[in-house]
Amino acid sequence: MWQTGGVSEEDKLTRAQARTILGRVFKMAEPFRKSMIIAFACVMVTTSATLSAPVIVRHGIDAGIRAKDTGALNLSVVLYLIVVTFTYVFGRLLFVFVNRTGESFLRVLRLAVFKQMQRQSMAFYDRNKAGVLVARMTADIESMSELVQWGLLQFLSAALMLVFSIVVLLILSWQLTIVALLVMPVLVISSIKFQRDSNRAYLTVRERVGANLSALQEGITTVRVIQAYAQEDEVNRKFKISNRSLFAAHEKSVRISTWYFALVEFSGVLASALMIGIGGWFAHRGTVTLGTVVAFVLLLSSLFDPVQQLSQLYNTVQSAGAALNKLFSILDSKPEVDEHHSAVDLPQTGELKVSNLSFTYAGAEKPALDNVSIKVGVGEKLALVGPTGAGKSTLAKLMARLYDPQTGKVEFGGVDLTMATMDSLRERIAVVPQEGFLFNGSIRDNLRIARANATDAEIEAAIDAIGATDHFAQFADGLDTEVRERGSRLSAGERQLVALARAALVDPAVLVLDEATSNLDPGTEAEVEHALERLMAGRTVIVVAHRLSTVQRADHIAVIADAKIAEFGSHSELLALNGHYAELARAWQKSHTVTS
Repeated sequence: MWQTGGVSEEDKLTRAQARTILGRVFKMAEPFRKSMIIAFACVMVTTSATLSAPVIVRHGIDAGIRAKDTGALNLSVVLYLIVVTFTYVFGRLLFVFVNRTGESFLRVLRLAVFKQMQRQSMAFYDRNKAGVLVARMTADIESMSELVQWGLLQFLSAALMLVFSIVVLLILSWQLTIVALLVMPVLVISSIKFQRDSNRAYLTVRERVGANLSALQEGITTVRVIQAYAQEDEVNRKFKISNRSLFAAHEKSVRISTWYFALVEFSGVLASALMIGIGGWFAHRGTVTLGTVVAFVLLLSSLFDPVQQLSQLYNTVQSAGAALNKLFSILDSKPEVDEHHSAVDLPQTGELKVSNLSFTYAGAEKPALDNVSIKVGVGEKLALVGPTGAGKSTLAKLMARLYDPQTGKVEFGGVDLTMATMDSLRERIAVVPQEGFLFNGSIRDNLRIARANATDAEIEAAIDAIGATDHFAQFADGLDTEVRERGSRLSAGERQLVALARAALVDPAVLVLDEATSNLDPGTEAEVEHALERLMAGRTVIVVAHRLSTVQRADHIAVIADAKIAEFGSHSELLALNGHYAELARAWQKSHTVTS
């Protein structure tokens, strides 16, 4: 069964791109130069030893058997055993050093790509779907892995074997070399056709595998709906069609490999027959010796096998090159939110001020915010309200520097946030999302996400600061309780308590909240509200509000509408205006009345 890493037309690289990528690969592999040199030396030794064996057999036949010279024959046997031993030993060493170098390179590449992903701002993740980025770290790295584990070794060996074998054949007999090359044009043309057809077949298989997996996933995730409407037969029929299509694609790939390998095998048999026939005639005439004919027959595999291997490896190399190109594009992505080379620490406290700020998401036609100015004094609470899509969450993210504005600026204590060191920025301004995300591990591990070097005493103090000590003490393992993947062992309220404790551990001057109680059930909402009140005490707070109760507690309310601040003031002042805010307040009250 042929193996290839098919590459689509848009992924194919130009020669200039290939040269650039190759140069960067060698630069990244610089720390492994010693292993690379040793691996190359092993290739040279194994190739030379492999080609020497038939030459030694030639000497044994001509100088030993035909000349009836026992010494020459014994010498040939000893030399043959030596080169076979060399081939085995250096072949194993070659495998070890190639794999060591390749896997070391992949390790460095994985670390570099992941580190660069972690540096990227929210805008990067807006442009790139999580599934695509995961594919970069899995499927594309796997394409590279296939190449470095065996492909690179085979490619290098095949290329050298092809060149060296032609040189050896010409040295032994140019006449028999011409005979050996008679079938080469057929082999080269068929290899080119195989490379093209196999690539096309592989892409078809890959496409249909994706379609089949989509049908499978849909059938599993929607099984309740399928069974509720008794659509099992229809779903089975669709999956059968998808599965049959995948089978047909695989079948075609097998047919392609079957004719190619059969032709390669036939070419080898034909070349051997021609060599024995014509070579025997040359030997009878005295043009060449019998040992030379035997050596040529043995060397034919060294001539034809590399052509076959290079053809098979062409798509693998192309696929790996395309994968590298995608990975390098991530490495070349400059973070939109990055630390300035002359960055300074933010002051411990200060006014948060937004001046003439405008922001448009990539690909969007209309701005999310247009010439917005606002300020929040030390210890004040600002609520951002407005209809969905108005820009309130965007403004909160810009005030926390999760994004940078296209125009205007955000300042804290008189320092532009774009000029702040990232460490001081995250220490002064903390963001608590609508739903606290927990990582697999213990509660204590998840709290240390905020500060990796926090002591147990500091962690306990942060929990006590939000009044959640008694709650977490109820767990049998306390703070060492495993939360499982995405915090599935804890309730939504408990996950949010952990998120609030993280913020308390940072002890920021400014809190940015995306309505931390909006997704909670009434049983845990009161406890989280209490923890939130304790966390907000004495801090500047910006809250994206979805509830009237939250808004009423704010010192100032900014109503965002059509990417601008439509209204600004206190709860009573905005009600008196009878504008956007008054309409929202009436809608909230009506919703609360209906719910009650």
